[in-house]
Amino acid sequence: MNNQQASTGKAEIHVVVDDVSMKFDQVEAIRHISFQVKKGVLFGLVGSDGAGKSTLLRMIATMIAPSSGRILIDGLNVVTAKRQVKPLIGYMPQRFGLYQDLTVEENIDFFMNIFGISGKERKLKKERYLGFSNLLPFLDRQAGNLSGGMKQKLGLACVLVHEPRVLILDEPTNGVDPVSRQEFWEILTQMRDGGMTIIVSTAYLDEGEKCDYLGLLHRAELLDTAPPQVIRSHFASLEKAMIHRIQDVDKELLHDKFKF
Repeated sequence: MNNQQASTGKAEIHVVVDDVSMKFDQVEAIRHISFQVKKGVLFGLVGSDGAGKSTLLRMIATMIAPSSGRILIDGLNVVTAKRQVKPLIGYMPQRFGLYQDLTVEENIDFFMNIFGISGKERKLKKERYLGFSNLLPFLDRQAGNLSGGMKQKLGLACVLVHEPRVLILDEPTNGVDPVSRQEFWEILTQMRDGGMTIIVSTAYLDEGEKCDYLGLLHRAELLDTAPPQVIRSHFASLEKAMIHRIQDVDKELLHDKFKF
C-alpha cells in the first residue's frame, strides 16, 4: 500500500477477480481464484512455471473469457463490456508486438495513431514516455537493433501512450539485464505513485519485494495474497517462504492422492 492510501485508509477498487476458473479442454489452468486490487496499487503475481499466471493476466486483459466467474475493471465486466474496458487498460504480453524494422519513433507514432493521439498532445506524450524510458537519444534506431532492455522499455512506452487506468504486464523483464530491470521497475514505481493500478507477473523475487501486494499462484490456485513482508515474515527471504508454502501444498496433495 502506498503512502497516499495509507493516510486515507480507503481506496477505490479498480480490479475485481471473483471466483474465476479457466479450462482448456480437460486442463484446468485457473481454479476458483478471487482477489481485488485497489487504485494505485502495484500487485505482483509470482509462482511456479505453469501455475497459470499468463492465463490469469490474459483474462484480466480481455484476451480470453473465463470458463466461470467474473472479472470487473472499474465495475465493468471484461466479457460483457469488453469494448468499454479496452480503453481503460494497457496490456504488455511476454512477447510484445514491436515492429522490428521501424524506428523507436515510428513505433510509438504507430501506437499513438491507433489511439487517435494528435497535435500538441502527441508531442508531449512522446517526450514524456520516451523521456523517462531514456529512449529519446535513440529515436532513429530500428527496434530490431535495440538491446533486450531497451525493447521492453519501448514496449512499455507504447502501452502507456493512451494513459490506461490499469496496466497489465506479463513477466516484462524476463531475460533482461539487471540494470535494465532496475530502470524498468523505476518507471513502474513512478506510474504507481502517479495513481496507476499495475498488475504484473514476475519470475524474479527481488521484483516481488517491490510490489505492494503479492499473489502466490501454484497449480492453478491462489495460495495467498498479502504484502511481501507479510508472506516472508517468518522466513529469511521471500524465496524460502514461497518454497515452504508450495511444498506444504504439494505434500497435502500427495497425501490426499494416496490416502486409504
